[in-house]
Parts: sequence; structure tokens; C-alpha cells
Amino acid sequence: MTLRRVNVVILVLLALAFLIIVQRNLLNLSDFLHKENTDAGVVLPFESELSPDLRLEPRKGEEIPVLITAAEDRLGAVVAAMNSVYSNSKANVVFHIVTLNDTVDHLKVWLSKTTLKNIKYKIVIFKPELLNGKISKEPQTLDAEKPLTFARYYLPLYIPEAEKAIYLDDDIIVQGDIQELYEITLKPGHAAAFSDDCDSVSAKGIIRGAGNQNNYIGFLDFKKEAIKKLGMRANTCSFNPGVIIANLTEWKNQNITGQLKHWKELNTKEDLYSNTLAESVTTPPLLIVFYKRHSTIDPMWHIRHLGLTGAGNRYSPQFVKAAKLLHWNGHYKPWGRTSSFTEVWDKWYIPDPTGKFHPVRKHIGDK
Repeated sequence: MTLRRVNVVILVLLALAFLIIVQRNLLNLSDFLHKENTDAGVVLPFESELSPDLRLEPRKGEEIPVLITAAEDRLGAVVAAMNSVYSNSKANVVFHIVTLNDTVDHLKVWLSKTTLKNIKYKIVIFKPELLNGKISKEPQTLDAEKPLTFARYYLPLYIPEAEKAIYLDDDIIVQGDIQELYEITLKPGHAAAFSDDCDSVSAKGIIRGAGNQNNYIGFLDFKKEAIKKLGMRANTCSFNPGVIIANLTEWKNQNITGQLKHWKELNTKEDLYSNTLAESVTTPPLLIVFYKRHSTIDPMWHIRHLGLTGAGNRYSPQFVKAAKLLHWNGHYKPWGRTSSFTEVWDKWYIPDPTGKFHPVRKHIGDK
């Protein structure tokens, strides 16, 4: 009897030792994976949420990854954009929301306590230290250099399992079926598709007073030697990276992220960007890397400049209603004090259940 008890004790001790070893190995593996991801500037995935309703009746078909950034002071924009995408499509959309640590709790409450509880999403944490010493700190560009503006450079890191993805700025509203945008065909060898700023919509005269047409000289300093060596034409039409259709396989094969980081960092040493026309510090590297190497998006899938002065005169209400995607790029946002076509944005905005965010032009409590 005593021998049997000793054997039992030994077996229990061996089992405990085995479990301790397994636990330590798993912890080491977890630490390794966390380090690998944080070294790349992300923690992936941070969280995945799926509502009970979706578990019972999930949307069918291929997953459509849609990446959008969520800054704390613009969460209302993110909510409106996501709501418009989800409500206007039956596609199996999965949102990949890139944000900072201090925004996660607020974001999760907004998504779980409103009708957005029906969406499928993942939260990814962006690490601002990734950019330390790699972007300019000149006063005139500080506002544009918020860390999340660079999230689009790292698309394959956020969605490693996908071959194709959509990136959207937060100041957009989607009125068409996002599946149609996702199914746009990219030319062979192209890692991305954008909307050109000299697109056919303006040329056809659909828009009254089309405004300035942007070109490369508005973003890059063609007097700098590094830019001269590229042999780009200064009057080439630029494109708007607020909407991107990305072939992630080509993106990885061509090391697009590495190329973008190179030009971002070189600017801190050689000041390659134009100091006169453009205010964006994220667009110039994209213009360089994708010069004459990108596909185009149907113009109706990216109607821009709603955030510029006089946008209300530039577009007719009928045209705005027919547009499949609206973008309030510019200083005047639809949740701000003044903007054109705010009623379109209001249709998709969902009030903040915490009461922290509300459109500036509205009083708290207004519907």
C-alpha cells in the first residue's frame, strides 16, 4: 500500500512538472510572437469580435478585408464610415481597425452598445515608436504627421492571411456595395489601385467647377537630386491614397512597405517634399513608389474634395446621391463646424453611447 502511494505521488509530481514545462514553453512562444509583431510596429490580432446574430446567420462568401484607422478624436468618423460600408452591402466584410492603445476601450463600447454589434471586426494596435526619428518634425507638418496616417504603409502586416484588401480613410461614406470595389481588377504586376486626380469625371464635366487638379510637383521638390534621379515628370497627375485596393501578394513580393519606409526616412535627411502646395507627408512616398505602376479605380468609387471650400458649389445634390463613395478630404469635415453635404454623413453616424464624441456643429443630446 505504501509503495502504491509513493508511485501515485511520483506520477502526480511528474504530471505537474510536465504541465509546468508546457506552460513555460507556451509563454515563451507567446513572448516571441509578441516581440516579432511589436518589432514590426503592430500587435496582431489584438481582438476579434463576432455578434451572436452573425454566428447564427453569418454572411456568406469570400471575406472582404477592409482596413480603417481609428484615432480617438475622430472615432465618430470611423463609426459612420463602417456603418455605411456594412449597411450598403451583403458581402462578408471583416473590418481591421488600426488604433492606439488608449482608444481601444472607447472603441469597443461604441461597437458593442450600438447597431454596429452586428459587424465582424479585428482591432490592431499601432506602435507609434515605429516612426521615431523617421519622420520630419517641422512645425508646419506636425498636424499631418499623426502616427495612424502611416498605417497604410504596412497593409500586409495587419492582414497577413489575405491576398487582397481595401484601405479606407475615416472621412468617407460608402453608398455603393463594397463588393463591387473589392472586385476591381488590378493590372498584372500592380500592387495597388488608386483614383487619379485627373480622372474622367472632371473631364466629362459632370462636376461643376472641378477645382485644382493635383500633380506631382505639388507634393515633391523636383530641385532635389534624389527626385531628379527618378526621372519622373513633374506634371504627372497625382493620385489620392484615401482609398486603396491592394494586391497584398504583389505588395509583399515587391517589398512596397520597405520602399515606402525608405522614402519616408530619406525625407528627414534631404527634405524632399514640396513646401508650397501639399500638406500631406504620407502621400509623397506613395507617389514615388507607385509612379506609373498602379491601376485605377472607377472615379465614381472615389468622389473627392468634399472637405474643400466651395464643395457645395462643385457638386450637385444629384451627383452626390449617385456617387458610390464620398470623401471629405480637406479641412472641412462633416462632423466639424462647417462642411458641405453634412446631411449625407449624418445619415450614417451613430451617436456615441459614452457621450465623449459628438459632431461639433451639434449640441450634446441632439439627434
